[in-house]
Formats: sequence, C-alpha cells, structure tokens
Amino acid sequence: MSKAIKTFHDSPSTGGVERIRVGIVNYLNTRPLVYGLSRPPVSEMIQLVEDYPARLADMLLKDEIDVGLIPVAVIPQLPSYHIIGDYCIGAEGEIASVALFSDVPITEIKKVYLDYQSRTSVALLLYLMKESWGIAPEIIEAKDEYYRSEIKGTTAGLVIGDRAFEQRKISTFIYDLGSEWRSITGLPFVFAAWVSTKKMTDEFIALFNKANSIGLQHIDEIVNEAAFELYDLKKYFTLHLSYRLDERKIEGMSHFLQVLKEN
Repeated sequence: MSKAIKTFHDSPSTGGVERIRVGIVNYLNTRPLVYGLSRPPVSEMIQLVEDYPARLADMLLKDEIDVGLIPVAVIPQLPSYHIIGDYCIGAEGEIASVALFSDVPITEIKKVYLDYQSRTSVALLLYLMKESWGIAPEIIEAKDEYYRSEIKGTTAGLVIGDRAFEQRKISTFIYDLGSEWRSITGLPFVFAAWVSTKKMTDEFIALFNKANSIGLQHIDEIVNEAAFELYDLKKYFTLHLSYRLDERKIEGMSHFLQVLKEN
C-alpha cells in the first residue's frame, strides 16, 4: 500500500494486510452507503465500525478510527482534517429524522432536552432557537434514552436518527431542522461527512467514492431488505436524504461552520 495509509492497523483476519478503520453511523440513513462499502474491493481494505454520530466523533478524535462519517460540528475541534470523497448525509430541505418534538407550539416550550447521540443537530438546534425562533428555554443535555419519556407538556426534545420516526408517531408538533435551516439560509444542510485526520491516497478515495455510489443505484433492494414499518424508506432515501456532497452542500456546510465560529 502507499505511504499515505501505511500507518493504519493490521487486521489478523486478513493475513496482515492493513485495514482502514471506517466509522459508520448505525442509522438507516447510512444503508445506501454501507451497501457498497460492504462489498469488494473496498470491503477487503476496510474495517467497518458502527456507532451513533457523537460516539464516532469521539473515536476519530482519539484515533480509534481512521475515517468517520462524523457530525460536521466536530470538524473545528480536529487539529487537522481531510474531507474524503463526494458523499455525505445531507438534506435539501426536510430531513424527517432530525427534529425538535413537542406537545405545544414552539413559543410555549419551557424546557428542551438535547439528544445525547448528536453533535451537529444539537448545534443547529441551539442556533435556530436563538437566531430564528427567538426562544430561550431551559436546556438539558440528555444522558440516555430516558429523556424521550420526558417529552410532554411544555418540555420538548431533540430526537435524531431512527428513533425520530418513533417520536413522529407520538408528538403533536414536529419542527424539522433541515426545513428550518433551508427556510432561513436558502441552503441545503450537511449533517455528517466522511472525514479523516490522515491523508488518504487518490486510489483509495476513488474506490471509496465508487463504493459510496453503488447503493444509490440499488435503493429498491435496500428498502426491501430493511423491513421498516414506521416510515416510507424509499421516500426517506430519495426525497429527504441527499447524499452527494456537491457545491451547494459544501456552501451550506461552510456557512454552518462559520455560524459555529461566530456563536
């Protein structure tokens, strides 16, 4: 392998061939990306590590993974970083799986729980509450899943990922963070991107990019294998989610990172 990835760790299961540790979010929204990553030739070069977004961010910071689909809000905390490839977890508008849930209108919310699994969504919510909605409720950082039982009355909660689809069946008011960002900036939003703290070879990035794209050509197959009853997954993968890290998303990501810097 090239010098750019010789520092990565050997895997006994591959006879000493170095494998790149790739952190992937364990939510449904990554299924189209995982589809290709779990197939040769890339699958023979990498070791997939699944966890929720905030945990993956910590793993990258601690050098426990080499590449991660990490919350973009973590990028400023990295001593150095490289955006890997042309794919992400993004949304042109409504994301459906990242929202503030409440039993009352937004102006009546007194307390807000922040999802412990999130970094970017938390930062986005705090920005929206201050700059767009003009509310200043009591903020509580959730530690575990118990917080979702507290979303009632004038207490709201940020819920992300697959659990958000469960919450959609419970809460009266749903404030979609992707939609809210789009309405005030006119830009798409990038929730997570492939990031490395080490430089990757052009060869690996090309293979990685190709692997990311494969699942997007097999959406029907992925939907059929998922057997998810809470939401229309084809709609989720093709209408709500936008995986290509194009120029507009890079612009939206840059704007968000500037917002973080200013706040």
